[in-house]
Amino acid sequence: MFSRDPDTALIKRIADGDEAAAKVFVTRKLRRVLALAYRVCGDHAEAADVAQDVFVRVWKYANSWKSGEASVDTWLHSIALNVCRDRLAASHRRHEILGVELDVLPDDAPGPEDAMVGQSMRTRVWQALRILPLRQREALVLTYYQEISNVEAAAAMGLSVEAVESLLARARRTLRQRLLDIAG
Repeated sequence: MFSRDPDTALIKRIADGDEAAAKVFVTRKLRRVLALAYRVCGDHAEAADVAQDVFVRVWKYANSWKSGEASVDTWLHSIALNVCRDRLAASHRRHEILGVELDVLPDDAPGPEDAMVGQSMRTRVWQALRILPLRQREALVLTYYQEISNVEAAAAMGLSVEAVESLLARARRTLRQRLLDIAG
C-alpha cells in the first residue's frame, strides 16, 4: 500500500545511519512538523523543541518503522503528536507546581492586506482552537492544517477512523459555538 511512499528509501537509509539522508529528511519535513507542533502546543519555542525531539526520535527509531503498516508521514505525525503530548503534560505539571497560567497567543505578523480583519480572525480562531480538548485539537490540526486524510489521522492518533470523525464533529461544533460567543 505504501510502496510508492517517496520517503521509504530515506527512512531505510536513516536506519542504516546515513546522515545525508537524515539531513534530506529534515529539510523535507521540518516545516510540517513545526506547523503541527505549533498548532498543538501553541508556542513557537516549544514547537522548535518538539521538532528537534521528533527528528532525534526518527534517527533513533528509523529501524522500527514498518513499511506495510503506515506511510512515513503517518509515522512522523504519530511521533510528533506523542512528543507534543509529553511536552504539554510536562508543561501542565510545571504550571501546576508554580501556580502560573500562561496565556499564549500566536505572534504571526500579518501581511499588510489582512492586518485588521485577518489578524483579528486568526486570533479568535486560535483562542477557540487552543481551548479544545487535546484530542479534538489534534484531529483538527492533522486533517485541516496538516491536510492529511481521516484515515491517516486515525493511524497517527492510534484511533479508529470513526473515532477521529467523531472528534472532528465535536471539535467543529465547539469551535463554531466559541467563535459565535467571541464575536458576540
